[in-house]
Amino acid sequence: MPTIDEKTAFSNRLKLALRRSANPVHGATELALQFNLRYNGEAVTTQTAHKWITGRAIPTNDKLATIANWLNVNEHWLHYGPASKKILPQSSPKLPKPSPELIILAMKIQTLQPHQRYLVEELVEQLQEIL
Repeated sequence: MPTIDEKTAFSNRLKLALRRSANPVHGATELALQFNLRYNGEAVTTQTAHKWITGRAIPTNDKLATIANWLNVNEHWLHYGPASKKILPQSSPKLPKPSPELIILAMKIQTLQPHQRYLVEELVEQLQEIL
């Protein structure tokens, strides 16, 4: 059973994804309506959608998949948050000392709100895939 912190974190990610969507959703009534248009199972109530938004419940996996697909976000991210970072093996080459500019940039990123840091992280990952 999810903890209160896990439910709250899910709620924050859901609200972020709803704000970032092509057609932002405001409120539980609209969330329930838009969700039900996309979900093939039993419809959810406004009260259920309200529990998702307020961090009192996390949807089941099939509902999470529908929400993630609809909002064009990663299902794992929506449910659990960002994937853990890969740990470099002990035998990896020593990384170069960061430049002063890089340190300043890292400090600026560190001052961002969590959802803003997530956006920066996502952008960097997408750029790495292109290169």
